[in-house]
Amino acid sequence: MTGALMQEENKCQFRVWAPEKESMMLHIVHPVDMLVDMQKDKQGYFSVTINDIKAGTRYFFQPEPGKDLPDVASQFQPEGVFGPSEVVDHQSFKWQDKEWKGMPIKDMIMYEIHVGTFTEEGTFEAIIPLLDDLVETGINALELMPVAQFPGVRNWGYDGVFPFAIQHSYGGPAGLKNLVDACHAKGIAVFLDVVYNHIGPEGNHFNEFAPYFTDHYHTPWGDAVNFDGAYSDGVRNYFSDNAIYWFEYFHFDGLRLDAIHSIFDNGAVHFWDFVNNKVNGLELKLGRHLYLIAESDLNDTKVIRSPEVGGYGFDAQWLDDFHHSAYVQIDENGKDRYKDFRRLDQLAKAFTDGFVHSGEYVEFRKRKHGSSSAGISGKKFVVFNQNHDQVGNREKGERLSILVNAERLKLAAGTLLLSPYIPLLFMGEEYGEDQPFFYFVNHADPDLVNAVREGRKNEFKDFNWAADPPDPQAEKTFIDSKLQWQKRNKGSYGIIHAWYKALIQMRKLPALQTFKKNNIRVYVLENKGLVLHRRSEDESQYILCFLNFSSGAISYTLPGSAESWTTLLDSNDSKWQTRDHKKFEAHSISEKGKLVIPPLSVIVLAAIDQIM
Repeated sequence: MTGALMQEENKCQFRVWAPEKESMMLHIVHPVDMLVDMQKDKQGYFSVTINDIKAGTRYFFQPEPGKDLPDVASQFQPEGVFGPSEVVDHQSFKWQDKEWKGMPIKDMIMYEIHVGTFTEEGTFEAIIPLLDDLVETGINALELMPVAQFPGVRNWGYDGVFPFAIQHSYGGPAGLKNLVDACHAKGIAVFLDVVYNHIGPEGNHFNEFAPYFTDHYHTPWGDAVNFDGAYSDGVRNYFSDNAIYWFEYFHFDGLRLDAIHSIFDNGAVHFWDFVNNKVNGLELKLGRHLYLIAESDLNDTKVIRSPEVGGYGFDAQWLDDFHHSAYVQIDENGKDRYKDFRRLDQLAKAFTDGFVHSGEYVEFRKRKHGSSSAGISGKKFVVFNQNHDQVGNREKGERLSILVNAERLKLAAGTLLLSPYIPLLFMGEEYGEDQPFFYFVNHADPDLVNAVREGRKNEFKDFNWAADPPDPQAEKTFIDSKLQWQKRNKGSYGIIHAWYKALIQMRKLPALQTFKKNNIRVYVLENKGLVLHRRSEDESQYILCFLNFSSGAISYTLPGSAESWTTLLDSNDSKWQTRDHKKFEAHSISEKGKLVIPPLSVIVLAAIDQIM
């Protein structure tokens, strides 16, 4: 690993990769001012070990005489992206999670958090007092949006320029460790969103050290990261070491890898195989499973297949097709947003197969797209109704609670949490938060700020926004995106919160714990809704889940008589109603087993005896 590496007896090795440089100087600027010549090895790494170095020492590297640059492998940038790097002593932190052994991914209810907007303070430490509330809801896995040092004090995190450094305004390395340690004490796993497909533009000095990028491939952010060209060994080491860094020094349970389809590697050993091998070795050392989850636009099962059969080896991937096909049924305007997901049978396919586009022609792409994921276990996919992209990339940053009424919001929750996949909630979703979540930045370069503003307009012009989105640079845009946590148990918010808790609790039923696709059948009802047949793996439990997306009732003849079934959940029960002025009728079952499913409903029935 490169960077400032503390050793015993206050020794510190400073190491940087710069294969094309003839010389390199270490410039310590605090607590003393000192220039030290570094020695180069055959692989192009410059290093020097210095005595009497303590945590808090600040330094630069000089790849050119007199030119101070922060360490690209810096672990802390307390003065921001242009300031000196700071030495961190990881051995001094006293972890309390020795008994933590992680949890199976199949048991996880994931929860995506943006640290800066989750609390008023916007820090790691401020999250800790809210963990009990999350546990009480049933959430047991946090996923933090990127925390690598970015320009300024507000950003989504995908403009990070120091992949090893923890954002100073969030609380730095100590604050992050305190949060992970507190989560483990509460039985909560912690995932981190990391970005290996690009580096943000402001404060980016990578190419002044080594050829980290290549113009051989092009990405939405410019030149691609150099994973397979000349000098790519050092690049591969840098980013794979970053994955190990989060697991080993910060005790994360898993990483979510951003936009892996924008990483290009035509070498014999693909970068993801390379990472997998390193992570597998660390798993043996730590004695617990370390998860890698991909965001991928490929609809290709190689992402989640093992390297032994030519796959990338990810434990799971985000399933956008599930979101898109569900959204067009939940939001009456959804068909205009996702034109390739308009049919109800596509949502049925998302439930049973995973990928909706599995080789069909896709209008959006103007070509055939995807491969079949039929038969692949549901625990290989993470599904969601909302996430930072789906909310933040709307014109007004609208959450689903603003776009649809309460009945459709409950229907969306049922669609998600009754699925045979790993569910992910976006912070505040569990109580129907209606504060927006905008895109925001805090750049110092005026030209870059203007480029971001214009880029946002151009990137989403196909959505036909009626007006320009809020200014990403404005502090108000950031402040308006903060949660209003205090309302989560009040009025209609409290009812939605209780509904989510009931659904999360229901996922503990044996029939809803199975992820085997042989144990789920899904049928379209009158082109208005779906019925999910869910069976436990040992065939001891049989459950029917009804989702009516229409404004009309649906009739369905149950197997057996009315006495053969018991109701586990009905979204029309009075306790789930958020509006006093509208009276809802609960479902009914005739003596002959004819079920009437009211409009916009979620009904869950369980067989008293095995019927089929």
